[in-house]
Amino acid sequence: MHPAPSVIIFTTLSGLGFGLLAFLGLGAPDVTGWVAFTFFLIAYALAVGGLLASTFHLGHPERAWKAFSQWRSSWLSREACASVAALVVMGVYAIGAVFLDAQWWLVGVLGAALSLVTVFTTSMIYAQMRTVPRWKTGLTPLLFLTISVSGGALLAGRESLAPWLLALAGAVQVAWWVRGDGAFAASGTDLASATGLTGGQVKSFEPPHTGSNYLLREFVHVVGRKHSFKIRVVALMLGYILPVVLMILPLESVAAKHAFAGLAVLSHIGGVAASRWLFFAEAEHVVGLYYGKR
Repeated sequence: MHPAPSVIIFTTLSGLGFGLLAFLGLGAPDVTGWVAFTFFLIAYALAVGGLLASTFHLGHPERAWKAFSQWRSSWLSREACASVAALVVMGVYAIGAVFLDAQWWLVGVLGAALSLVTVFTTSMIYAQMRTVPRWKTGLTPLLFLTISVSGGALLAGRESLAPWLLALAGAVQVAWWVRGDGAFAASGTDLASATGLTGGQVKSFEPPHTGSNYLLREFVHVVGRKHSFKIRVVALMLGYILPVVLMILPLESVAAKHAFAGLAVLSHIGGVAASRWLFFAEAEHVVGLYYGKR
């Protein structure tokens, strides 16, 4: 699949933002006043910024509001509804924490649940696609959720919890890669099923056409195996290993701890962005068989 910058930004930032909102809703960190305002500002900037970035992948961004109308059948529509609900509920919770020095527990728990539901609905947009065997697995929502929760713990300053969650997310990421590498072959999809021709072995005599088109631009992206492996190493190092190391270093100075925590956050964001690029670039759509690209 074509790794469009808009969807990479969307899946990277919104997951982190909603992950942080989930922790804030659960009172971790337990903050009020201007400190709470800063945390909520960061969370909303990431979550809303990511959602806005996703609209740039639409042919007509001005029609994005129509995404709310198909919630009965579309995970994209469910994501839109869940994200607005989460942002509204957490907005109410933020008002109490910032301006009234109050933490409404029930509102916070509901907002945290809706934040994680939003991340789940985002993952299901991809996990339910039979045409992309690499995505069609229960590991896809698990990957999105563990990255979101671990990133949220990192941003929330949960020093004792974040390293464990990052290690878990890294393990899920590796498992997702290993399973995905054999997913297309295991799906049994071939040129015969892609073209609808049966009764014997199907071979492509010549390409369907000589020029490019929308399907080739959006659904057929080729990434070299060595190039892919290098990016995986970078994603694993920056997204999970380095942040864990930075978080567990024995530092005496509070300023040093904050500085290293900031570096851990930046490293994690860079690593997640790299893994999201691979998430799309390595996704083999069955339409590629029709064009002889596998």
